[in-house]
Parts: sequence; structure tokens; C-alpha cells
Amino acid sequence: MSNIVVVFHSGYGHTHRVAQAVAEGAGAQLLAIDADGNLPEGGWETLAAADAIVLGSPTYMGTVSWQFKKFADASSKVWYTQGWKDKLFAGFTNSATMNGDKFATLSYLWQLAMQHSGLWVSLGIMPSNNKAATRDAVNYVGGYGGLLTTSPSDASPAEVPAGDLDTARRFGERVAEVARSRR
Repeated sequence: MSNIVVVFHSGYGHTHRVAQAVAEGAGAQLLAIDADGNLPEGGWETLAAADAIVLGSPTYMGTVSWQFKKFADASSKVWYTQGWKDKLFAGFTNSATMNGDKFATLSYLWQLAMQHSGLWVSLGIMPSNNKAATRDAVNYVGGYGGLLTTSPSDASPAEVPAGDLDTARRFGERVAEVARSRR
């Protein structure tokens, strides 16, 4: 069994709900970045021991939250020693609109993984892009490079679309499958 960690920040709970679904699919541990941009006690050690790290942040103003950025900047100490070299990485983001500049956030997560000399796992799920597709279809938002989810601004975390949560679980399963294949 691979050691997979989902490290994420969630401002309003929606991204946390998506992180939970990814973790369910992957059999992963959740590691939340707090409201001040810090990891909990032992967080850096947890990431050092991981075989795969799934990065998650809401998309705020076209990129990751400042709390996630603070975590990313703090990871420069790990970068300096190449402590995460050759680990698997994957990423996800959530925003209130269907596009919401999610690609910029996903690109940021990918770039962070590349700076750490990581290996990126794509979503690996075809989009639901035909006329029969409904909002609760798998990969309705249409991601390829990572998981993209949408939660309306007036929706509670309990109202994250079922199709997005199903996509998140499948994404977690994919990360776990790729991690197992490397063992």
C-alpha cells in the first residue's frame, strides 16, 4: 500500500469536501493547511514520508489561496535539498464558476511539483461533453491535467455536485493505482 497525502487549503469548506473525496478514493491521509497558511504539527514529516502528494487549493482571484502560497513558499526548504524528488504529485482546485481561471491554479500546482522534481499524475478520465451529460456526470467540468470542481457561491460544502465528488474519488483511485505501479 502506498502512502498518499492530500495537502490542501479550504477557505469555506468546499475544497475540504473535495479533498475528502480524493482521499477516500486514494486511501490517503488529509493534511489541512490552516487559515494562517501553516501545516499542523508533524506536517512536513508526513509529506517527507509520502509516496505521492496531492495538492489542493481553491481558486481565488485566478490562482491558489494566499494560505496555499505560504505553504508553497515554505516548501523551498524541501526544494533546496530536493527532498520530494521523484515523488508522485497530482492536483485539484475548486471555484464558484465553471471556468473561474481554474487552469491557472492547476498550472501553479503543476509548476510547484515540477520545481520539486516530481512526477505528475493527470486526471485520466474522459470529460462528459455530449448532449446527454448532466451536471452530475463524471468530469463534467472537463479537466485533463488535474481535477477541476465547481461549487456555486451560494452552495454549502454539503452541496458540492455529486458528479464532482465522484470524479474526485476516481481521481484519488487513479493516483493510488499509479503509486502502486511504482512499488
